[in-house]
Amino acid sequence: MKINTKKTILCVVAHPDDEALGVGGALIKHIEKGDKVNIVIFSTGEDSKIDKDIDEKRRIKNAKKWSNIVGSKLYKLFHYPDQRLDSVPRLDIIQDLEKILKSLMPDIVYTHHDGDINHDHQVINHAVLTALRPMNSFKLLSEIRTFETVSSTDQSPYTDRYVFKPNFYIDIEKVWNKKLEALKSYKKELGIFPHPRSFESIEALAVKRGAESGLKKAEAFMILRKIWK
Repeated sequence: MKINTKKTILCVVAHPDDEALGVGGALIKHIEKGDKVNIVIFSTGEDSKIDKDIDEKRRIKNAKKWSNIVGSKLYKLFHYPDQRLDSVPRLDIIQDLEKILKSLMPDIVYTHHDGDINHDHQVINHAVLTALRPMNSFKLLSEIRTFETVSSTDQSPYTDRYVFKPNFYIDIEKVWNKKLEALKSYKKELGIFPHPRSFESIEALAVKRGAESGLKKAEAFMILRKIWK
């Protein structure tokens, strides 16, 4: 009897573009392997911009375009306030997430590093860990992987409280061009070198993580929990 090795993947992020910048290559690899990848975004990421180029509809359109290019499913996009997730009762976010977890029953959950300087990222990380606590009501044993996000993780102080310490690497060399192609969906959110969200800086990080792991290009993760039952 053939064993089904395809997995259900859930990526939980605070803003549109976090999924592309932080874990895009890994998600593309999952999709090419035949896994089902679902994206959940908690804010449109536009409310706190100080310039006048605020366009919530464009950001939502970009998120949908990115998902279409890579073949993932934009499962849910909430409209919680950008950069003010800490003003929302934490239980509201957790309960919204629990409903999704119960429906999808994912094998692997990707979310933000808890030391990111972006406070929304910290809130989402905490919500994921709370919803997937060992005594969760729906007995989910999902593997939890956290990722780094350029212009957020790298902007934190290099101290134990914030530093990202990867223990798992994914080879993204063969999906690199597709990652870049999809990332262009968010061209308004990208910067000019040496900005960390420039193509050059994003590639530099991929090469650095590759060099750490004997690969040419990689994305790095921290596995917070993995259970073999």
